[in-house]
Amino acid sequence: MQENNIIRTEYSELMQKSYIDYAMSVIIARALPDVRDGLKPVQRRVLYDMSELGVKYDKPHRKSARIVGDTMGKYHPHGDSSIYEALVVMAQDFKKGLPLIDGHGNFGSIEGDGAAAMRYTEARLQKVTQEAYLADLDKDVVDFGPNFDETEKEPLVLPVKVPNLLINGAEGIAVGMATSIPPHNFGEVIDGVIAYMKNPDITTEELMQYIQGPDFPTGGVIANKDDLLSIYETGMGKIKVRGKVEYEKVKGGKERLVITEIPYTMIGANIGKFLLDVAALVETKKTSDIVDITNQSSKEGIRIVLDLKKGANVEALENLLYKKTKLEDTFGVNMLAVADGRPETMGLIPIIRHHVNFQYEIATRKYKTLLAKELDKKEIQEGLIEACNVIDLIIEILRGCTNRKEAEKCLTTGDTSNIKFKSKASERNAKQLRFTERQANAILEMRLYKLIGLEIEALMKEHNETLEKIALYEDLLSHRSSMAKMIIKELTAFKKEYGRPRRTVVDNLAEAVVEEKPIEEKDVVFLMDRFGYAKTIDVSIYERNKETAEAENKYVFICKNTDKICIFTNTGQLHLIKVLDLPAGRLKDKGTPIDNLSNYDSKNENYIYVASLQSVASSKVVFGTKQSMIKLVDGNEFVVAKKTTAATKLADGDEVLVVRALKGNETMVMRSGKEVFLRIECATIPEKKKSAVGVRGMKLDKNDELKNIYVLADGENEMVEVKGKEFALNRLHIGNRDTKGVKK
Repeated sequence: MQENNIIRTEYSELMQKSYIDYAMSVIIARALPDVRDGLKPVQRRVLYDMSELGVKYDKPHRKSARIVGDTMGKYHPHGDSSIYEALVVMAQDFKKGLPLIDGHGNFGSIEGDGAAAMRYTEARLQKVTQEAYLADLDKDVVDFGPNFDETEKEPLVLPVKVPNLLINGAEGIAVGMATSIPPHNFGEVIDGVIAYMKNPDITTEELMQYIQGPDFPTGGVIANKDDLLSIYETGMGKIKVRGKVEYEKVKGGKERLVITEIPYTMIGANIGKFLLDVAALVETKKTSDIVDITNQSSKEGIRIVLDLKKGANVEALENLLYKKTKLEDTFGVNMLAVADGRPETMGLIPIIRHHVNFQYEIATRKYKTLLAKELDKKEIQEGLIEACNVIDLIIEILRGCTNRKEAEKCLTTGDTSNIKFKSKASERNAKQLRFTERQANAILEMRLYKLIGLEIEALMKEHNETLEKIALYEDLLSHRSSMAKMIIKELTAFKKEYGRPRRTVVDNLAEAVVEEKPIEEKDVVFLMDRFGYAKTIDVSIYERNKETAEAENKYVFICKNTDKICIFTNTGQLHLIKVLDLPAGRLKDKGTPIDNLSNYDSKNENYIYVASLQSVASSKVVFGTKQSMIKLVDGNEFVVAKKTTAATKLADGDEVLVVRALKGNETMVMRSGKEVFLRIECATIPEKKKSAVGVRGMKLDKNDELKNIYVLADGENEMVEVKGKEFALNRLHIGNRDTKGVKK
């Protein structure tokens, strides 16, 4: 009978260990790139699988679904969508400084359109990927490990010959950390690597003579050049990126502001957001210079056109766009990658150092493998050359043997027993033979046509080439300087073939300054219907349509356009909305829900009082709750900068029934669920801070609570229904606070 082994352990320790294991798995095996090849595991596996499938740059494209399925089945046991997304991004020239995959079909657009489904698109490797990322895999240059089910072998790192981490950058969110590395110019990075190889003591400042800064595929302008040195030394910082703006003259003396390049951070949905933000600037009257905006972008590039009115202040408008839209944005840099099996934030020089050390490692392994092959060839070639010199003797040996084993033994050890020779001299010569086993096998497998004179010459030539290669490989392996020259020569060739001009301009630009125009203060009328839709209209429109406005809206009052609107809710919250944020229009316009303009949540709270902040601040504000807690608060306490603040403190289970800004001589009528009424003068209610709960307004019986609180102005009356009969509240006698009241 099998015994069950019960392991007793602390639950917190088990959870801690499990979480750490999970976190490390995400960090090392999913989200962060390796500093050596600059690739995440999913990218590495896609490229390797394409190489294994033979989807080369000079071969036809292959369906993306085939590549994704093969990668998922062999190397990457995760969702097919994540694999396909990685493939798509490596093919998008607007995201990668150096696309590694040649996509055929709809691979998305810079404006955020997604790629077509993988069953429609096709892909193959780029030429540079084959030459600089996947070459020499057959020369034992990197270690291979088992795949997830140990049925295949996969490279633990690709033998990438260019610093891909800098060229293509990286983005990834792990557990407790994230990486964000901007792309750089291919040629500049290679120049930087060569400079480092020639002088390993080079400083970051000296290195920046070669690597000016990030080079985004979308172009644009880096506006804080002076901050780059600190970013490259620490591996962390913020880069200010601006779009490129040009001006065009059109007929009638008007001008156009044309955006031809966008910040890298604007890729995708942010282009649409930029257009909406520009429209909002016009709607909120932050600028009146823009007449029209059109997005004329195409495959040829970005072209967003802003038509301006005649005499527009283009410089001020440009600054406004930088300040208020995504035309100027911040790219957060955190150069985090996996180095020596652990995540590390690195500056420019450590990244290049790791890359260069990796280049020496793969070059050493490559030339050791090649040297071993050439030494094997040399051994066989020397055997064949020697065999050609004594070919008559070898033929005599072969004719005198009864089997291959005897011939092989004679060639390697000079054993002539059981072999018939024509002469004693031949036998003596045969006993002198000392070929190696490999040479003997090559001689025995040699075809007779190899004895033709031209073939022998070719063999001698090939032998000389082999000797030259051996000398070269031995020199490379013995002298680091020779190896460095070879690596530099290779890098220079890559730069010549695949280098391209810089797209992003690096400069120090003055911060965009926007002079806010003083708002002309005027009276407007605030309107809000019972559904929470709010707007403002001109006083003149209100005066002409007073009855309609008051009949259709729950709250109607005059306020200043520079004021704020206070929304008090039953949960004790105060939400503030700037009057300028409210849509201004006609009486028939629907307005905007207050949910969209503030933190008010119509699902979890109800508004019970809406007024202008100016009227609230100049008054005493009375509060009354379901549990009969009342107080007065100085209205100035609600003059705050926050959009949402606590207007009062509530006990558990309590909620606000009434809030009102007092004008003087008001009375409060409290009505309980058991139809007990108490009328008091508001002037007798104690003044408290907004953070206080308040004092008791009416003594309630057990299991009773207030269901209504009415605030009546001097001379005002309100009719309520009690047990099916109408009752006038002003008929109640004024009593004292904290008494039981009158039952009706």
